[in-house]
Amino acid sequence: MINLIYPCLWFDGNGKEAASFYAGIFPDTKIGSESAMVVTVDTNGQKLMLLNGGPLFKPNPSVSFLIANEDEKETERLYRELIKGGAALMPLEVYPFSKKYGWVMDKYGISWQLYTGDSGATTQYLIPTLMFINKQNGRAKEAIGFYTALFPGSKTENILEYPEGGGDTPGNVQHAQFHISGYTLGAMDSSLNHPFDFNEAISLVVECDTQEEIDHFWNALTADGGAESMCGWLKDKFGLSWQIIPTRLSQLMAAGNPEASGRMMEALMKMKKLDIAALEAAYNEGVK
Repeated sequence: MINLIYPCLWFDGNGKEAASFYAGIFPDTKIGSESAMVVTVDTNGQKLMLLNGGPLFKPNPSVSFLIANEDEKETERLYRELIKGGAALMPLEVYPFSKKYGWVMDKYGISWQLYTGDSGATTQYLIPTLMFINKQNGRAKEAIGFYTALFPGSKTENILEYPEGGGDTPGNVQHAQFHISGYTLGAMDSSLNHPFDFNEAISLVVECDTQEEIDHFWNALTADGGAESMCGWLKDKFGLSWQIIPTRLSQLMAAGNPEASGRMMEALMKMKKLDIAALEAAYNEGVK
C-alpha cells in the first residue's frame, strides 16, 4: 500500500537519473509516474517523490534514510552501491549498536544509514531519520511528542537516550523510532556543530482527502514559530519542511487533460495553503 505520507527529494534537473539509479539498487523498486518536474519511485510499496526543482536547495544529512537489514552482506552491497561517486559519513564498520553499519552520502547528496539489525515494528524499507542539530539540538523528544499528538493513529516505538559519558549530551536522543498515521520515522539529537540545518531539499508530503484536513495540518504545523511558504509548502517550528496537498491534486494531474492541468497549476502557484475547491474550479473552467 502506498502511504499518504511520503518524502519529497529535491533535485537539480536530474531526478529521473536518480530514480533510475535507486531502482537499480534497491530491491522491489520501480519508477512510477514521470513528468518533467516530478518523478515518483515505488520501493517495496513505499512512495518517494523526486522533484526537479532547480539549484535552489541542496540535501544534507539533517534528514537521512535508514535501511535496516538482518543480512550484513546486503548492508555491504548497499554501501558499495550508494558510495559510488559519494562519500562516507561514518565508515562501514562494526559498532556497539550494530555488527555492520555505515552512513553514506550518495552522489546526489542524499544520505543513507545502512544498519544491520532489527528494523523494529515496521515493514517500511526506507525510514526517514530526522537529526536535531544546532538550535534544534535537544528537541527530538519534543518533536516526537508534537508529531504523534498531531497525526491520528500515531505512536512512539522507542526512545534511546545518551547516558553519562555516552558521547553526547546526557538525555539527548541517540535514536528513536515513531509512527505517524502508520508512517515510520526516526529521530536523533546531535550536539556537534554542523554546517547545515533542515531545509526544503527534503520535505514530508501529506496527502489530504478534505479541506478540513488541509486546514488542520496547515494550522498546526505553522503554529508557534512555523512559517507558511508557497504552493502548499511550510516549515514547522523545528524547521522541518512539509507539503500539505490534496489527494485530489494527483488524481486530476493523472486525468490526462494538459490544458486543464495547466490552469490548475497556474492557480496553485498563487496559493500558500492549498484550496481544493479553487483548484477544482480552475481545472474545470471550460471543461465540458
